[in-house]
Amino acid sequence: MKLNSGKLPPSILKEVVYKHLGAYSSRVLLGPSIGEDAAVIDMGEKVLVVHTDPITGAVENIGLLAVYVSTNDIATRGALPLWLSLAILLPEDATKELLEGIVSQIDQTAKEVGVSVVGGHTEVTLGLKRPIVVSTAFGEARKESYVTSSGAKPGDLIILTKSAAIEGTSILANELEAKLKEKVGEDIVKKAKSYIKLISVVKEALIASSTGFVDAMHDPTESGVLGAVQELCYASKVGARIYEAKVPISYETKKICEALGIDPLKTISSGALLIAVKKEGAEEVVKAIEKVGIRATIIGEFTKENNIEVVRKSGIERITEPVQEELWKVLKEKTIF
Repeated sequence: MKLNSGKLPPSILKEVVYKHLGAYSSRVLLGPSIGEDAAVIDMGEKVLVVHTDPITGAVENIGLLAVYVSTNDIATRGALPLWLSLAILLPEDATKELLEGIVSQIDQTAKEVGVSVVGGHTEVTLGLKRPIVVSTAFGEARKESYVTSSGAKPGDLIILTKSAAIEGTSILANELEAKLKEKVGEDIVKKAKSYIKLISVVKEALIASSTGFVDAMHDPTESGVLGAVQELCYASKVGARIYEAKVPISYETKKICEALGIDPLKTISSGALLIAVKKEGAEEVVKAIEKVGIRATIIGEFTKENNIEVVRKSGIERITEPVQEELWKVLKEKTIF
C-alpha cells in the first residue's frame, strides 16, 4: 500500500503506529493519540509537555519555523515552552553558509520565544535534496491546569485566532516568489512573505488557557483549519459546524490561494490557534486575546453529531475523509504555472 504525501491518515496511525509504542509507563498521562498536540508526563506537582515536529515544506526560514511550530504545540497544552532539541538534516550539496543561516535563525527565534536549545544532532544526509529540521520542544504546566485536544464538548464555540493559511501563505510567497509576482504582484508577495513573523501562538494560547473557559486547543498545522477541526473532533468524539464566511482570510492569502487554485481552509495554518470554549465564556476569551492586539473570531461550534460540516457559499461540504494539505499540490506540481 503506497502512502500519500503529508500526514498519515488516522486509519494507518491506529493500524500500524499506535501498536508499536514501546514499554508502558504509568507516568505518561497523555500519550500518542489522534488530534493530540503533545505528550504529557507526570513530574509530581508539574507535568512535562513534549512535542516533535519536522519542517519539510520550506527552505527559506526553516530554522525560524522549527522553533515556532514545535513551541506552539507546547503552548496549546497551556504549558510554557522552555527547551528545544533539534535534528538538522542537510542536503548533499550543503554549504557552511546554509548551516549558519539555519542555526542563526534558530538562535534568534529561540531567544524571542524564551526557550533554550539543549541538544540535538546535525548531519549531511545522503540522498536528501533539501534541508529538514526536526524540532522537539519541552515545556511545563501545573498538573491540574494543562489543556488537551480531547476536551471539546457539544455546544462549545470554536475560536480561531489571526487568520487561515498563515504559514502556507508565507511558504508559498517564499518558495514561488518569481511566479507569484507575475500572478498577484510584487506588493502582495512582499507582504505575504512577512507572515512568517505571525506564526507563534504562544502568547494567545497562554492567555486563553488562563481564563478558565477553554476546554481544548489545537494548532492548525498541516491540512489547515479544517484539518485541525477534524483532529479536534476525532480526539473529542464530537462533530462540528464551521461557517466559511466567518473564517478570517487575509487579502494576501485570498489572492495567492486564488492564483494557485487552492483552498485556504485546507492549507497549512501555523500561526492561527483553534480554541474550544465554553459558550458562556467565549466573548471573554475573545476580548482577552484581542486586548494584546491579536484577532480572535468565533467561526463555528462543536455538535453532538459525529459529523463535520462546512457551511460554504456554494452549499454544505461534509468532511468524511482525512483533509489533504493543499500546499503539497503546488510544491509537487509547479507546472500549475
